[in-house]
Amino acid sequence: MSKRIRHPKRSISPQTTNFKVGDSVIVKAGVQDPDFSGDIGGWQGRVTALREDEQGVSMLDLQWDSLTLRRIPGAAIEHCEEEGLDWGTMGLYANEVESAQPRDKAGDVEQVMAELSEQYAWAYLGEQGRRIRNALRSVDPDDEMDAFWAWSEYLEEHLSFPFEAKVTEWQERSPLQSGDQVKVTGIRDTNDMYGVLVDVRVGHRKFVFPLCDLKAVDESSPNYELTDDYAVLFANR
Repeated sequence: MSKRIRHPKRSISPQTTNFKVGDSVIVKAGVQDPDFSGDIGGWQGRVTALREDEQGVSMLDLQWDSLTLRRIPGAAIEHCEEEGLDWGTMGLYANEVESAQPRDKAGDVEQVMAELSEQYAWAYLGEQGRRIRNALRSVDPDDEMDAFWAWSEYLEEHLSFPFEAKVTEWQERSPLQSGDQVKVTGIRDTNDMYGVLVDVRVGHRKFVFPLCDLKAVDESSPNYELTDDYAVLFANR
């Protein structure tokens, strides 16, 4: 994930700094966010690294403290996730901050980072990620089985059965192969290896098949979006 840093648009005179790693600093009033142009005056964090830009100007890498992390707009966090930017840190010029008293401890930062990372899990996928997150409300994103069960219930409620689908992945041990078309008749079960399992029919033959390897044929139907979202979740779990 890329750091968010200040990119100079004009020449700045070289300077020295008395800051050191671990110091608490506060952003001066009027300083603008390097990515979103909003005023970040009053944001506070700790210095994690000292460096210079290409002109020899002192810069600081900052880790925001827990109070600042909680004030970052949700839209900004989502945008950072989509663009691969680290919303918990920022690089600023040394003359854009001043010394401050610490307001929390490192453990507080870790706790809030964990909470926000869970809250904005899947945000890097944009609109699709928001749909996935909606389906997994109140589910620990690190608990695969809970996620599978939650998706099973969500799909049971929102999929329209039966529907035509195609096998999207090569199968090592199955009479069905990529490109085969099947009729999905319902959800059968959930397990830790294959996730949500569905009942499918090909002519008079019936099979139990992993939903992650199927996609609805009708691209205009809600089933298409639902099966695609689930396949993306399964692939990125």
